[in-house]
Amino acid sequence: MSWSSSGVGRWVGRWIAVCAAVTVGMGVVTGYGHATPAPVVTRAALDPGLVAGRGADVAFLEQEAENVPTTGTVIGPDRTAYTLPSEASGRKAVRLAPGEHVEFTLPKAANAITVRYSIPDAPTGGGITAPLDVTVNGKHRKTMTLTSQYAWLYNQYPFTNDPNADLLHPDWWITECACVPSQTTPVPVIQKPFRPSHFYDEQRLMLGRTHRAGDRVRLTAPAGTNAEWTVIDLLDSELVGAPHVNPVAANVLRFGADPTGRRDSAAAFDRAIAFAKRHRLPVYVPPGTFQVNRHIVVDDVTIEGAGSWHTVIKGRSVALPTPAPDGSTHTGVGFYGRPATEGGSRNVHLRGFALEGDVRERIDTDQVNGIGGAMSDSSIDGLYVHHTKVGLWFDGPMSNVRVTDNIVVDQIADALNFHTGVTGSLVRNNFIRNTGDDGLAMWSEHQQNAGNRFERNTVQSPVLANGIALYGGADNAVVGNLVADPVREGSGIQLGSRFGAQPFVGRVLVTDNTTVRAGTFELNWRIGLGAIWFYALERDIDADVQVVGNHFLDNTYNAIMFVSEWSVKDLHSISGVRFKDVRVDGTGTSVVSARSAGSATFENVDARNVGAVPVNNCGSFHFTPAGSEFAVGDLGGNDGWLAPWLLPNTITCDDRPPVVPPPAPSAWTTG
Repeated sequence: MSWSSSGVGRWVGRWIAVCAAVTVGMGVVTGYGHATPAPVVTRAALDPGLVAGRGADVAFLEQEAENVPTTGTVIGPDRTAYTLPSEASGRKAVRLAPGEHVEFTLPKAANAITVRYSIPDAPTGGGITAPLDVTVNGKHRKTMTLTSQYAWLYNQYPFTNDPNADLLHPDWWITECACVPSQTTPVPVIQKPFRPSHFYDEQRLMLGRTHRAGDRVRLTAPAGTNAEWTVIDLLDSELVGAPHVNPVAANVLRFGADPTGRRDSAAAFDRAIAFAKRHRLPVYVPPGTFQVNRHIVVDDVTIEGAGSWHTVIKGRSVALPTPAPDGSTHTGVGFYGRPATEGGSRNVHLRGFALEGDVRERIDTDQVNGIGGAMSDSSIDGLYVHHTKVGLWFDGPMSNVRVTDNIVVDQIADALNFHTGVTGSLVRNNFIRNTGDDGLAMWSEHQQNAGNRFERNTVQSPVLANGIALYGGADNAVVGNLVADPVREGSGIQLGSRFGAQPFVGRVLVTDNTTVRAGTFELNWRIGLGAIWFYALERDIDADVQVVGNHFLDNTYNAIMFVSEWSVKDLHSISGVRFKDVRVDGTGTSVVSARSAGSATFENVDARNVGAVPVNNCGSFHFTPAGSEFAVGDLGGNDGWLAPWLLPNTITCDDRPPVVPPPAPSAWTTG
């Protein structure tokens, strides 16, 4: 579904009006010395007031490029996968031709910026590099070297870096031609590059001095750039503090580590860790860039840097001469606990440094994650994890790990996954952007994940799959998170009985979260997903699931969806889900879409700007004389959507209702 089609006239009219209002408020800036525009600070491209108290509390301030003066061209909005605006924060960005610029006004004093951008791939894949000039008030010039070497994936899962590749799976269903290519004569010609995605990357830059609020940061694609275009999505600005120093520690420099990054420091890290464990000291990694091209195995040790802007641990992707026992064909930088089969690690504390990987393709057997293994009674705090496969992949059983205040961006797969038997653990106040799979996941394969919390995290622009996903588990909670802009084949929050997961048991809490611009188009089913969706593929979902206090804003399709695969529609159901104190502000289609047998109750669920029939009730598609096999229970206080004629199980099935883009979300007044 393209948001440039259905309902476009009405939507574009609103956008032009908003743009006019913003332009008047900002003034017009044609050069230095003219009126300074008032900075528009957002969170997930929203007015921060709409998401107060939800998501991560971060040190930086976000400014969207489409809200500031530019000589370039605003692209978007578009929510159609495989397009540059669809993967941009807020589904809009600014495209610069050589010589064009975009200019941000600092809302607060800052000495560091992060730029989220995209530049073209090389014609045969593998990426290019291109310059971006950065000036402040027309002075203090610095040049960033942008790269697309970690972007631009193509084709079918697990994707390829080759834009000219033929189908990776010639026997798979191809929705673009509604066929199984291997059974079609001749095999259909696909447009190349086929399904391009994962366009964006981001880069951090220390400005060398502290600039004041109101100073103007201009990003210019220089006239001589080799990039045909440069897309700027957003700029984050912050004031980075002085480096943390710990003189009472095992400093890796004393053990031969090279802070210039020219020599491999892995062995020096091992020596420092061994010394620190003998003498009950932490390991300290001072400011610098340290090259580490393999896993550092950690157990019963603290490793602390000078801060993630100051201490960078960076490694190349290294091909192994023979595959490892776990199937890995590559290794790279990462801190790993011992495998759970060997007893795992305990009392590991990692904090205050950046991990820069070198992962450019998705090979699921490779252990090239930033953090891995099993770590009980441990903490991961204040890291910046970039360009690894998965930022943090924990293989349990393990318990009591705290993952707090980290930034995990530009991953080929997940940002974090609790996999198999992780218990009593907390993931809180982390910022996640541009993952190639689920942002945060609990996957109860083989053994239950139990008693864990995903709390007050921000997940933006997952390119594939969901912002937050629970696959089975017992007594887990998703609380106070902000999820924005999932792109394809997933959505904001999913509870799924799939991937061989254990059943949902006990109480599952999904409370006080906000999703925005969520609900993607599922390629195989060719339907839109809900911002929160329940998927009964391999077994029933019948735990005590409570969805309380959530806000579902600007939903691309449905706000809430219950679905089972057509092949199992007579086998599995979703029952007893309870919704309470929920707000739905804008749906492209329905508030609730039921494509499964089962039931749910609703209490104090308010909705407005609903695009289609409020309850699209197909049940399991049997359409019995008694009504749908899915029952909707009204517990009172439901405003704006749940009419009596829909209750309890009126069949209102429209398999693919037309999409009516809603207005942008706004403050919700009561009374």
